[in-house]
Amino acid sequence: MGYLDDLNPEQREAVEHVHGPLLVLAGAGSGKTRVLTVRIAHLVLEHGVDPASLLAVTFTNKAAGEMRERVRRLLGAEPAGIWIGTFHSMGARLLRRHAAYLGWSSNFSIFDAEQAVREVKRVMERRNISVKHWHPRAVHAAISSAKNQLISPEEYAATARDAFSRVVAAVYPEYEAALKEQNAVDFDDLLVKPVELFLAHDALLQQYRARFHFILVDEYQDTNHAQYRFLELLAREHGNIMAVGDDDQSIYGWRGADIRNILDFEKDFPDARIIRLERNYRSTGRILEAANRVIAQNVRRKGKTLRPMAGPGERITRVEALDEQDEAEWIASEIESRLVEDTGRSLRDFVVLYRTNAQSRALEEAFRRHDLPYQIVGGTRFYERREIMDVLAYLRLIANPRDAGAFERVVNYPRRGIGDLTKTRLMQWAAERGLTPLEAAARARECEALSSTGAGALVKFADLITRFRELAARTPVGELLELLVGEIGLLTALGEEGPEGAERIENVRELIAGAHEFDAGLDLARLAGDDDLPPDASPLDLFLQKVTLITDVDRHDPEARAVTLMTLHNAKGLEFPVVFISGLEDGLFPLARAYDEPDELEEERRLFYVGITRAKEKLYLTYARTRRRGAELLSCTPSSFLQPIPEDLLEVRLTPRAERVRRARSGYGRGETRWAPSWGGDSDDDSGSWDGGLVLDYSDAQDVPRFIKGERVRHPQFGSGTIRELTGFGRDLKAVIDFDDVGRKKVIVRYANLQKEL
Repeated sequence: MGYLDDLNPEQREAVEHVHGPLLVLAGAGSGKTRVLTVRIAHLVLEHGVDPASLLAVTFTNKAAGEMRERVRRLLGAEPAGIWIGTFHSMGARLLRRHAAYLGWSSNFSIFDAEQAVREVKRVMERRNISVKHWHPRAVHAAISSAKNQLISPEEYAATARDAFSRVVAAVYPEYEAALKEQNAVDFDDLLVKPVELFLAHDALLQQYRARFHFILVDEYQDTNHAQYRFLELLAREHGNIMAVGDDDQSIYGWRGADIRNILDFEKDFPDARIIRLERNYRSTGRILEAANRVIAQNVRRKGKTLRPMAGPGERITRVEALDEQDEAEWIASEIESRLVEDTGRSLRDFVVLYRTNAQSRALEEAFRRHDLPYQIVGGTRFYERREIMDVLAYLRLIANPRDAGAFERVVNYPRRGIGDLTKTRLMQWAAERGLTPLEAAARARECEALSSTGAGALVKFADLITRFRELAARTPVGELLELLVGEIGLLTALGEEGPEGAERIENVRELIAGAHEFDAGLDLARLAGDDDLPPDASPLDLFLQKVTLITDVDRHDPEARAVTLMTLHNAKGLEFPVVFISGLEDGLFPLARAYDEPDELEEERRLFYVGITRAKEKLYLTYARTRRRGAELLSCTPSSFLQPIPEDLLEVRLTPRAERVRRARSGYGRGETRWAPSWGGDSDDDSGSWDGGLVLDYSDAQDVPRFIKGERVRHPQFGSGTIRELTGFGRDLKAVIDFDDVGRKKVIVRYANLQKEL
């Protein structure tokens, strides 16, 4: 059992646990993936467990791939029958096998978030619900939240009280019906439908309980209610569930993750054993000390202390800048300096983290000025580029001829003489006769409202899709794609778009190359006898499923010769030698609304903790005195999250511009500007204070009343409503309010004359 030799005592204890529930509280950089994979090998090699009885679930394709590869190395071969994958891929696999139980066919389409929002918009337009007053994206978000809490349309409608909720209640059932009509599911369904399947068909649940006798789940703190219920249903009888997670890294509450799942593990599984992995193999001592001090401020946590296996390392550098441009310029210059001074340091060693995507603009401009190559994770994604989405829409329609969204996207692309009026008349005719758009196109000559030219073009298009459906049954995806792109003349059409078209052509060729790689991987899986490939799913179905389920983290290229720019949320699970966390100002990080919600503030603090623990060797914490948001220039206060970090861990610096301003103004008296000591005053004071920094004195900010999200208010013009979002600080506080009679409005609080409703 040489694979156990390199484990520390706590890791070994977790690996050697066999029966019964186990919660492994794994701190950042503590080797949790190793524990998971070695335990799989230990169960198979030492205890004779059939690999087919193992279910290992995680959140990203990257993590699942790494887990699968490590298990393969430990066992010497791919274990037959084991299920290792993400929650979404597991859900898709189950649904492909058993879709008929729920009224779908196995070749269903998976709608991504953008496709789902478009479908919500179509439903709203059909019901004459204003998409200006009620944004389809907000309605979809509410539906998504309900689904992940396993709240049905009927249950949601029963609790709808305000105007926005009533709109959601009207759209929700029709949206669900529209998906089913198109033989489609959305991302949420991949989590929700397996639970519905198990609850409705006990024999099926018993079948999978008997198969998966050992369940291992990674990142348990990020599970939502649907994921928790899925695991609980499978593990309830045998109790052999190993949950690995870190409550201090629970950062996805905004998308439904419930920290109570990990905090209450012992209540759900009363005989649970708890093991803490606190030895950190990633970061230096000073970085970990800062992380420990920050997270200790949270109340809702299990409690653990990261212990460094490395030396103390460099001090953490805290940097004050004049504004966001100055901050970005300093970061770019510092990276240039370190590349020169640090032997062996490369661009890929650096990451700049920020709270919101909007912060990347100033950074990108600075990096371009300095000629520093960079990659953005979470920016414009390959599979969201227009030309790629067009090709994928063709493939979706070929795989699932009931996909109305795909039909609308490509029926006249490249142009084939089917105008908007022709399309509208066809869709109306199809709806009147209960036909799918593609069925209607095949019979377009029967529609008297269409011109003979338009009808002929539609019939020709339907014939094209029918031919490629027949081809798809016997042709690898890469070859099918090449034939399709040639048949529709896509490269010719793109070539007519000028220089931008040339780049789009290369993107299409890259997609074709990716499809050929997929084919090769699928062939290898079949040669290896992988019995977990869904029996009825075609290669095209599996390819579309693969590209739909790719996440932002999966797009990060660790070998790219570029600095990485990404949000803190996207950095989860990654590590870098040198980390910059920018924009550390109250109101930005933490977000302003968090101060009115203790749970939100704790989640924001956990997000900062995640950012700190991405750093292996060097950490920079930067903030600006002023920051422009929209047309407004706001005075900023350094983030309260910085306060617990001891001064002896820090090297405190000013950017050159900030230093020059301080020297120039250090002799001035009080007026429109003032100097304040470090961390002066209460952290909730909107006027702010800086360590030797220039701030604007908002002396009347205290006149703005305090409101909280969810509070009922009354506006003199718009009437009563519910506060949905608060942004900004003091005099700059803005509220997004769902008014009962006029819908959603954004107001500046100090001008709105809002009154609280008692």
